[in-house]
Amino acid sequence: MSKNRDLFNKHLLHPWGNLPELGEDESISVIVKGEGAYIYDEEGNKLLDGPAGMWCMQTGYGRKEIADAIAKQVMELGYATSFTVTNPVEAELAQRIASQTPGDLNRIFFTTGGSTAVDSALRLCQLANNIKGQPQRKHILTREKAYHGSTFLGASVTGKERDKSAMDVYQDYVHFLSVPCQYHHPDFDSEADFCDFLIQELEDKIAELGPENVMCMIAEPVLGSGGVVVPPADYNRRCCETVQKHGIYYIADEVVTAFGRLGHWFASEKVFNTSPDIITFAKGITSGYVPLGGYAVSDKFMEAISGDNAKGRIYSNGYTWSGAPVPCAAALASWDIIENEKILDNVHEVGPYFQEQLRTLKDIPLVGDVRGIGMMAAVEMTLQGHTGSREDLLAKDYAIGAMVDDYCHQFGLLVRPFINVCIMSPPLILTKAQVDDLVLAMRKALELTLNDLREQGIWVD
Repeated sequence: MSKNRDLFNKHLLHPWGNLPELGEDESISVIVKGEGAYIYDEEGNKLLDGPAGMWCMQTGYGRKEIADAIAKQVMELGYATSFTVTNPVEAELAQRIASQTPGDLNRIFFTTGGSTAVDSALRLCQLANNIKGQPQRKHILTREKAYHGSTFLGASVTGKERDKSAMDVYQDYVHFLSVPCQYHHPDFDSEADFCDFLIQELEDKIAELGPENVMCMIAEPVLGSGGVVVPPADYNRRCCETVQKHGIYYIADEVVTAFGRLGHWFASEKVFNTSPDIITFAKGITSGYVPLGGYAVSDKFMEAISGDNAKGRIYSNGYTWSGAPVPCAAALASWDIIENEKILDNVHEVGPYFQEQLRTLKDIPLVGDVRGIGMMAAVEMTLQGHTGSREDLLAKDYAIGAMVDDYCHQFGLLVRPFINVCIMSPPLILTKAQVDDLVLAMRKALELTLNDLREQGIWVD
């Protein structure tokens, strides 16, 4: 065991830590360097970064422009609290974001990341209804397989039902709708029929709760961590229009899809023809170099609860590093790189090729589904011939994901396994040649895993 891995096992508790292996994990990779679309472990192995860190390394590793912007800002003004003052880079970043959001989403609130952005947006909705004399509006609509964060409210509206967690969440007012993935609902003859079912389910749930009691619906335009679920065409637009006609707020969680992941600064309007009341963002805003998140909220929303309409109330929510100058400077530098190098154009060119080449993996029997859009995709494995319990299937699905992950690592590719799904969201600078490398490594890993399953008698042809 390396010194770094030994220190990890002695002292660190990582996100989604596997408690049965706490202090005894000998497999975790120790990453020491990043360059472009690649990372390097302490053994010197070069790995194509399939997940782009955590959906966030938009412009790739080793960007001197971002490092210089951070260093310059640290020396000029290393910190300023947005509780009592503002700073020039915070104001400029807010203006740039507002210039790209749909409709009148012109008011920006900064947080420390995606979870705090979601939490803050939900609390703003609670405050708004209380100010407007509608305190009974507490119910929240979300989806199965959704991921919205690790704060208490964010985790409460997360629907990743196969997580092996025993942590408490807010249950009384949270309602989960069907995951908008036709692969998991094969009984529908067409995508249009499936979409009609989903919208009717939404209408029925609102009627059941009483529209006057529903606060908001929160939805990722594409469900990310839940398996890169791309909803049916018109689904996002119809969901938004359905809830808004009942006076229910619509929150688009663009923590993953914003800042170029789908080829646009924001995906809600440009990709899905949707005009939310609030858009949350984080991750790619700084290309992952320093933490930053936030939300954009519509002028219409804020006018109803500000000025004389505020009834003397304040928005008592914020963070020590809300709008801090250093992360905002990093975000502006990343923004400049994306513009100057035409990285959004690269997503439009390479993204379709990325999706097309990944779909060639469907000829492998282990592969149940390949899905994605832009520069985010998932390969879902399916276990043929399984006859055991759900618990047994879950254990085998975890094992299959781990096997594919291990083989990918051997072939120079880092993927993000989510049980039996391999999730990929590479840096937006990816080339077609690197797509070919990624798909080849994935093919080898899947074929070797299938061979292992056959030898172990787990796979039955």
